[in-house]
Amino acid sequence: MEAWLGAGIQQLLAALALPGVGLGAVFVVSFVSATLLPMGSEPAVFGLVKLQPEMFWPAIAVATLGNTLGGGLSWWMGYGAERAFEKVTHRSGEARALALLQRLGPKACLLSWLPLVGDPLCAVAGWLRLPFWPCLGYMAIGKFARYLVMTAGLLWLWPA
Repeated sequence: MEAWLGAGIQQLLAALALPGVGLGAVFVVSFVSATLLPMGSEPAVFGLVKLQPEMFWPAIAVATLGNTLGGGLSWWMGYGAERAFEKVTHRSGEARALALLQRLGPKACLLSWLPLVGDPLCAVAGWLRLPFWPCLGYMAIGKFARYLVMTAGLLWLWPA
């Protein structure tokens, strides 16, 4: 079983790593950087695109996918934390949540691209039990726009 699982993981990594290790690394770094861990994925995206300019759109797409899925994981972590909070305290934690986020609803997840506040915002959206799929969609739009603007801007500042 362990050998089969290891082979499956190797195949998955090989598929994500086309060409070379570039896109796989961008995906992993983008995914991890969307969680509450302090990490940025823009240097990985820019580095790949700088080395392989033809990979601009695939790198943007893979970074957006990885970062959006990482934001989704943060949403689920917030959702689980809120449920655990309710079980332990026998009261709702929504009273302490941000009123602005509640008022904006899933559209607030457009701001998930912001440094420092974007990743916790995804977790708070889960805590507030905002609808998952609309939140994920808005996260994807915001994160795509960030990668597109930042990577194109960096390429404009440092042309080949």
